[in-house]
Amino acid sequence: MSTKKLTLKTLRYLLIGVLIVLAGFPVYWMLTTALSINSELFGTGQVIWPQPQNAGELAKELGEVPLGRWMVNTLLIASGGTVLSLTLGSLAGYALSRFRFHGKGLVGFLLFMTQVVPEALILVPLYAMFITFGLLNSLFGLILANVGFSLPVACFILKGAMDSVPYEIEESAIIDNCPRFSVLTMIILPLIMPSIAAAAVVAFFAGWNEFLFASTFLMDSSLWPASVGLASFVGQYETPMSAVMGAAIVFSLPAIVFFLLIQRKIVAGLTAGAVKG
Repeated sequence: MSTKKLTLKTLRYLLIGVLIVLAGFPVYWMLTTALSINSELFGTGQVIWPQPQNAGELAKELGEVPLGRWMVNTLLIASGGTVLSLTLGSLAGYALSRFRFHGKGLVGFLLFMTQVVPEALILVPLYAMFITFGLLNSLFGLILANVGFSLPVACFILKGAMDSVPYEIEESAIIDNCPRFSVLTMIILPLIMPSIAAAAVVAFFAGWNEFLFASTFLMDSSLWPASVGLASFVGQYETPMSAVMGAAIVFSLPAIVFFLLIQRKIVAGLTAGAVKG
């Protein structure tokens, strides 16, 4: 290996190391804060290194709140919104990709416009609709609200991937009397699995990070997701920072691991259909 190549390789690994440190430092600082005593945090100041001897105190503080229930609610909201977004998004994406109909451009434009409208802008009218339809204080209603924002993104991702699938493959199946729905489920969808994974990640994290709708529509604390539960730690006179950071680690780690496991599929899925050849 030449000196130039060795130098470039060394610089590359150094840059990767710096990026890993920058990306991992917030998680490390959360762990250090979680393993600190509140009197230290608000008195002498936080120490740089984690203090494992305080793990028992942290476990005691977290045991006083229904953290497990909050995590289950978060998982239900995220997974339910993901399944519903992928199901409806695949059908809508297939229609926009394969069929020609009047108003097709308008439909695509309206789907795009849903990403322009802030959630806070429709919070009051959506609250009134939830009261009318009896969806207030319901996880199912919260899933529907999240799907309204994640579905258009999933639809556009899947449509772009379906556009790159040659129509001749689908046409040959139709000639053999294969129904349209079977063409979609048995031929098209298996060919665009990376894009499905990318759309699933977008929908999953939209539900996993849900806070605004959940804090407004859910009054029962047993239905809270972890994001709202974390906010409930903030008190009028005191905020237990160690418990907040400990719960934040429990809330963040599953999402971090999930992202690391499928990051390759995310890149492949988001770029699918970008180049036609």
